[in-house]
Amino acid sequence: MTKRGQGQGKGRERQEKYERGTRSYTMSHIRATNTSIEVLVRRYLFARGLRFRKNDKRYPGHPDVVLPKWHAIVFVNGCFWHMHPGCSKHSMPKSNVEFWSAKLLRNRERDVAQHKALEAMGWRVIVVWECELAKATREERLERLYSEITASVPASEARIDARVESVEPRT
Repeated sequence: MTKRGQGQGKGRERQEKYERGTRSYTMSHIRATNTSIEVLVRRYLFARGLRFRKNDKRYPGHPDVVLPKWHAIVFVNGCFWHMHPGCSKHSMPKSNVEFWSAKLLRNRERDVAQHKALEAMGWRVIVVWECELAKATREERLERLYSEITASVPASEARIDARVESVEPRT
């Protein structure tokens, strides 16, 4: 037999994971750069011989990885913070719903605007989601990322080819 007030019955209140005031403190310590998934992606690309700049502030959105030779930019997005559609890792918090929905929608809208700006500048934008880096699918996704980056001719070689064509006489 259970006593009333021990979490049983109709008047049951939801047990909070954090004490009042500690959730905000905990959330404020989530890093914006050098997250474990970013480091994982960068280590893989470096091991495959790709050289890049990280978190370059010259570009909209401060991309996680900038590969100038390949004219490609990689964003490594957390499913929660960037509202990955259809992903089990993204769910709207149950408390303070108005705040969180506004914040996460702003993040998504900002991402779309930044990607359009980068594409207008001639960059190829590639997004890697946190859920794609789960152990079961990690290797496949990283290999696909490498092929997405290296699929086109490097930007430096494309410029050289264009110069050679303009110098050679046409027949």
